Amino acid sequence: MPLFERNSLTTFIVFILPLLGLAIVALYHELMATKPSNQHLNVFKKPLALFSQQPMTGFYRDGYCRVGPEDRGNHAVAGVLTKEFLDFSASRGNNLRSIGLEPGCKWCLCTARWKEAMEAAKGKDDPVVPKVYLHATDESALQNGITMDALKKYAAEGEVQGGGGRLEKKEPLDPATPGGIARETH
Repeated sequence: MPLFERNSLTTFIVFILPLLGLAIVALYHELMATKPSNQHLNVFKKPLALFSQQPMTGFYRDGYCRVGPEDRGNHAVAGVLTKEFLDFSASRGNNLRSIGLEPGCKWCLCTARWKEAMEAAKGKDDPVVPKVYLHATDESALQNGITMDALKKYAAEGEVQGGGGRLEKKEPLDPATPGGIARETH
């Protein structure tokens, strides 16, 4: 007699219960990935700005450098990648080129890696340190060992004066839009 005909309890335990568990896990991740960005603040204590959708960046792959409980790397720093930073990151075990990134891409960077690059820099203009878009950098960067002075020192043109630099001009994130969790190595 086939397994599904034995009894309905066996069918429920073997087939339905695991599917319910997967659905609950998927729903949890969907809710975390779609937390509205207006609940996140930038380093100026203003609503976090959209950073990049080409490539789609952010730990939740929604274009924002927002941080949540799953983001152990604190991908809060909105930076523009340079060849030197990509080389530096690869030398530390995180080859961002392997996921298709190249110099000029806007990317939400791990706070600790950006700080390492800053500490390794040989001066303010050393390209190993990506320029930062302050309006798109999550305030949590300031709670993870980076000072506002350091961020301003490496700010992208127009950011320190409050102009918002050249951020993407898109509609605010729709909380119902699903994101995905980043799959980078550190």
